[in-house]
Amino acid sequence: MNEALLRSLTPSVIGVLVRRGADFAAAEDAVQEALVEAIRVWPVDQPRDPKGWLITVAWRKFLDATRSDAARRRREDVADQEPEPGPVAAVDDTLQLYFLCAHPSLTPSSAVALTLRAVGGLTTRQIARAYLVPEATMAQRISRAKRTVSAVRFDQPGDVATVLRVLYLVFNEGYSGDVDLAAEAVRLTRQLAAVIDHPEVAGLLALMLLHHARRAGRTGPDGALVPLAEQDRGRWDTGMIAEGIGILQAALARDRLGEFQAQAAVAALHADAPTAEETDWTQIVEWYDELVRLTGSPVVRLNRAVAVGEADGPRAGLAALAELDDTLPRYAAVAAYLHERDGDLVAAARLYAQAAHRAPNLAERDHLTRQAARLNTLLKDRRPT
Repeated sequence: MNEALLRSLTPSVIGVLVRRGADFAAAEDAVQEALVEAIRVWPVDQPRDPKGWLITVAWRKFLDATRSDAARRRREDVADQEPEPGPVAAVDDTLQLYFLCAHPSLTPSSAVALTLRAVGGLTTRQIARAYLVPEATMAQRISRAKRTVSAVRFDQPGDVATVLRVLYLVFNEGYSGDVDLAAEAVRLTRQLAAVIDHPEVAGLLALMLLHHARRAGRTGPDGALVPLAEQDRGRWDTGMIAEGIGILQAALARDRLGEFQAQAAVAALHADAPTAEETDWTQIVEWYDELVRLTGSPVVRLNRAVAVGEADGPRAGLAALAELDDTLPRYAAVAAYLHERDGDLVAAARLYAQAAHRAPNLAERDHLTRQAARLNTLLKDRRPT
């Protein structure tokens, strides 16, 4: 069973059902039932045209469901539109579906959450973590969004800003290694940049390219996470870096600075440094100041504390960190790093262990656990015998 194929076809099949008259929630439910049927049937009898098969089965599931509720008479009018089995044109509806999910009847946060769940393939837990809210809260938000859009027609697509936020969060989940969606997010953002002349679209594309270019260096041969300062820069994709920097420079020249352009500027400074020691941390702090002004985000302030620690010393970084809520994701990891640089290995070892316990994915947990073990070994070796 090719689960990757099923995942890649899902957005397009939902899009077909929506255009044929299904509301979004019903289309999603019908496609999910078709996927279950595919998992049962395909291992012994995979169709020659998987997409056409899914559309046919999903449409029948949709019709079966609509005939059983109070809207039976109204919905039966669309029964004649059932597609015949056979080849289906290879049209990519994913980006269009992102816009449809960003419907004006939803708040931006609800639209993003719904799209991540229905189109991006992320779990409710992953979306909750991206929003820094409990999983139960996010589950309720997604359920409310589904109920809201089930009663509206998708003839008024959402705005670019919401779609950019969705693409950004999908890329981050793919880049973290939990879900392999980073390349798909880059592809869709390229499509968006080709049809919309907007500096923040360009900024997001540049940001993705600059991060994606470093992906090969993020893990070692054993799959262990490699910190940025220790990465083999020879493994970075220099062509992708050059493309990202070129896109960013063109966007910045328009003098309409936004969050994604500022983030891309930070990424460009990291990517452009020949070595970790030659990183221009002073300029990075200045870009983080711009990001704080634009967003006020506590996560941005956390990243700024790291940059301040590199530019002005660990004590300055710890002072900036002390102004933030210690329950922020990765707060303990940043505190551990700054305490180690300041020479307080006891506090650093304790904080690395605490950060490992809170890590959002296995790769980070293993890395932080090794950092704690390394410092505990150093402390043990220093004790008098």
